Amino acid sequence: MTALFQTTSIVVVGDVMLDRYWHGRAGRISPEAPVPVVSVEMDEARPGGAANVALNLAALDVPVTLVGLVGDDEAAARLRQALDVHDVQHQLTVTGAPTITKLRVMSQSHQMIRLDFESPFEATAASALADCASEVLASASVLVLSDYGKGSLDPARWIAAARARGIPVVVDPKGRDYQRYAGATCLTPNLAEFEAVVGAVRSDQELVTKAVGLIQSLALDSVLITRSEQGMTLVRADGSSAHWAATAREVADVTGAGDTVIATFAAALGHGLLDQDAARWANLAAGLVVSKLGTATVSARELMASEGAHQGVLESDAALLQYVADARLAGHRIVMTNGCFDILHAGHVAYLREAASLGDRLLVALNSDASVSRLKGPDRPVNTLARRMEVLAGLQAVDAVVGFDEGTPERLIDLIRPDVLVKGGDYKSIEEVVGYAQVQAYGGVVKVLGEVENLSTTRLISKIRGPQGVSTN
Repeated sequence: MTALFQTTSIVVVGDVMLDRYWHGRAGRISPEAPVPVVSVEMDEARPGGAANVALNLAALDVPVTLVGLVGDDEAAARLRQALDVHDVQHQLTVTGAPTITKLRVMSQSHQMIRLDFESPFEATAASALADCASEVLASASVLVLSDYGKGSLDPARWIAAARARGIPVVVDPKGRDYQRYAGATCLTPNLAEFEAVVGAVRSDQELVTKAVGLIQSLALDSVLITRSEQGMTLVRADGSSAHWAATAREVADVTGAGDTVIATFAAALGHGLLDQDAARWANLAAGLVVSKLGTATVSARELMASEGAHQGVLESDAALLQYVADARLAGHRIVMTNGCFDILHAGHVAYLREAASLGDRLLVALNSDASVSRLKGPDRPVNTLARRMEVLAGLQAVDAVVGFDEGTPERLIDLIRPDVLVKGGDYKSIEEVVGYAQVQAYGGVVKVLGEVENLSTTRLISKIRGPQGVSTN
């Protein structure tokens, strides 16, 4: 399969860590103190910090080299082993300080306590690490600086070395002294980090204004600000900006989301995309990774499949089958509903929003014009299938729309095999829903959602036409 982002190589420099997880059951309280006793059953280790950024790049099939400081200890050995497994090239310099390690004790997905093992690195160690900048950057397309404030970075030297070669520098900053990153291409702070430097932001316009001031003071090209459930905003030196809404429907864990954002953004830049296109990919990746538990990555395959999630109108069975195959490939849960949706009203919007929350992709099957006429009478539909499809496809909750000419959607249900089949209305039981037996047979779920009171297309049409069936408009 062709790689999503073709690039020479990306170099990640920063504070590498080992994230350890002890998993077990907490079934009793210690007799020694009022604390739970966890019986450890599994010891898991994952690359963390800058190493997680490198892991995210490797998941996108991007060649990556990780540069950082470690200790002469078991944690460093486990870190190298994990990086090797994921094909991450690494140049880890051994120092007298221990490898930064964060140990989390987990019980049933709940974190009971976190223990940090770390000592700040000496400034001389960071300076010595930067001595290899020219060699490491010789064939790089992008440099990523992942700063967790642990002392591994001498940002000015790395930025100067990269800029001398015309290599973009993307920085995940830390602390309030952003002067350290002067001359970089782009900074990727979250909103809290951004406000800690520029002050409180009360509006989108104020965010852009303060971002431009920061960009000018540091001679940057842009700033990409992640804003949690508000999505992310890219601001450039000329004052232009672009915003993307958050794409995640359900958030399981935001741990490591910043690493995914900067990795995807850097990979897209290395591919030659403009910063706005790179940010769009980064936002899409962020929406995927926060739906996973713990520090996670997003694969190139998942990202490509998710890119096709908001497909709009599907014109044929072939397009429908391809859409479903892509969804399965991405591990997405498909929700299907069907209906006429002749005149879209608030009840429809609320219903579709609730249906979308039951899975990852909402696919709406629409009755054709002939099908609607057979069901509703010769004066329906009011809007043609093409117009109804266009309106529904424009809703944020709806990912894809397909038409059908039969009286029921049973044929489409066989093709799609949705994980969840949803209908709205006053059904007395789910057994009354067309397709119930089909979906139940393969282990799917059927749900009936309630109607919004006093809202229906028939009522709206009657009101418009008036008591004698004549339009009141």
